[in-house]
Parts: sequence; structure tokens; C-alpha cells
Amino acid sequence: MTRHFLDIEDISVDELANLLALAEQPTLARVLSGHGVAMIFEKPSARTRNSTEMAVFSLGGHAVYIQGHEVGLDVRESAEDVARTLACYHRVLCARVIAHDSLHRMVGALDAGGVDVPVVNLLSDWAHPCQALADLLTLRESLAPDSAGPAVLGGRSIAYVGDANNMCRSLVKAAMAVGMDVRVASPKGFSFSEEELAVLAWLGRDEHWTGTLHTTDEPYEAVDGADALYTDVWTSMGQEEEEVLRRKAFRGFTVDEKLLAAAAPTAVVLHCLPAHRGEEISAGVVDGPQSVVWRQAAHRMTAMRGLFAWLLGAGNTGPVSARGSAAR
Repeated sequence: MTRHFLDIEDISVDELANLLALAEQPTLARVLSGHGVAMIFEKPSARTRNSTEMAVFSLGGHAVYIQGHEVGLDVRESAEDVARTLACYHRVLCARVIAHDSLHRMVGALDAGGVDVPVVNLLSDWAHPCQALADLLTLRESLAPDSAGPAVLGGRSIAYVGDANNMCRSLVKAAMAVGMDVRVASPKGFSFSEEELAVLAWLGRDEHWTGTLHTTDEPYEAVDGADALYTDVWTSMGQEEEEVLRRKAFRGFTVDEKLLAAAAPTAVVLHCLPAHRGEEISAGVVDGPQSVVWRQAAHRMTAMRGLFAWLLGAGNTGPVSARGSAAR
């Protein structure tokens, strides 16, 4: 059965570990040699486009960048028909979409037709799983003792301070899957909904998901003694009209030197970028010695190499996850 990657729960905990280990290998089989990878972008991106294109190139393939207006999902043509068409030419279909449901419909159309072309979520309004893979790779590297191999993340802690958005949601799932103590601090009105918390609680009942989640509206409570701090922009693409409201609501949620001092002395700082210095993070922190932000950006390509290799058979021998992103 074709494996797709729309969110973290589409793969099991063991498969996630295998995928990360595969990504960390310095060389990988050129599993895309002679093949194309379609990349639909309804929203623009610097890191996602470049990391995906270069990952495809490193595996011997050819990436085709397709802007949203070129296919016009559900305007010129249905998401299902776009997927069916692109699958005629490409080995993998990647999409950065506005609505997560578009991805589900693409998967449904291909699976119903028996088409062996994986669909990869490069970002949707619900999830950003490829970023979460890069985050785990960054944590495994930056929290590891010198020359001791990747760090064991089980039992380590990470504090996310800011909007409980799509990126945060995938980060929480990934960190819980590897056994981390996850704390999320968001202003009231910008935290996880009851529905979202119910989904996370449902996933957490898996005996293999050994991590924990604590939510709060107090940044210092979340950050206290944490091994890693993480933040994201307060106003994402498509939310520009809310910028003034969000700046007011997020006052006190800046990851600055004072907040960082409340974490563990060796804590590292992550940010999925772009960064707005002076808003969600101070210049002194994002550009400071505890920041691993640029290592994190570099691992976007590491993650995509591992994901493509895993989806196309390198280390992918396990059963399809019973959970899947149907939890949405």
C-alpha cells in the first residue's frame, strides 16, 4: 500500500525513528533517479521550496515547481484531478496548500485508482509535518553530548511559546511521539481548541507515544528548566489583517534573554523562520550562542532527503499506521 505523509501520525513511532536515522545518513541511495517530483505551492516559501528541490536533486530526481495559479485547485480543476494528472508524470506529489482537506482528497483519488504515488504535505492550515521532522533532527543533534551520536530525546523537555498554530501542532505530535515533555504557552484565545486537545489526547493513548503535553498561558511556567525553547511568528501568512490584534494579545510572549534565562543553562533555541526580531523573539536570542535556528533551517533538506528515501522503500517495511491523519 502506498504510504503518504500528511501529518506525524501517518507513521508509527518505530517508523519515525527509522526515518530520522535514515535522514542522518551522509549518503542515501538515489531513489529518485530518472523520476520527477511535483511541488504545488498555493503559498510561497523560501525554505520549503529550496530544501525540497535540493533534496530531490541529491536523490537523483527532478523537481518541478508549480505555483498555485498554474493548477488552480478547485478553481480551474478539482484537487482530485490535479493529483491524477500530476501522478502521470511524477513519482511523488508534494503540496503546500491552504486547506488540509485538499491533501486528503488528493490521497483519496490516487488510492482509489491504485496509483502508487505518495502525497507529501509541505504545509497546510492544519499541519507542517516536514518542519517537525527537521525540528527533531535538530534536537537530536544539538542536545547530544559531543561525539556521542544523536541525542535520546525521551525524557527531555521542550517549551513552545506563541501561537498554537499548524506548525506547533505537528511539533507537539512529533515531540510526544519521541517521548519528550512538551509545554505550550499561548495567550488565551490562541491556544489549542478543545477539538485539538482531544485529538492530541487520543494520540497520546498509544502506549508507544510516551511524551506528555502541558498547556498554559504563562510563558515562564512553560519555560522553567526546559532543554529547548521554540517559537514562531505571531502573524502568519493570511492573517495580516489581525496583526495589530495579535501584537497586543502576544505581549509578554517574546522569547528574549530574560525568558531564556528561566530555561536550563544549556537550553537551545529553535524558530522555524521567518523571524521577526523584536516581536516573537529578540535579536539577542535568535542570533545568540544558544540559537540553533540556522542548523534547523539546514535540516529542512536533511529531513526531506530522509522522507523521500523512506517513502520510496529505503527502510519502509512497517505496516500502515492504524491512526493516520484521519484523526483530523
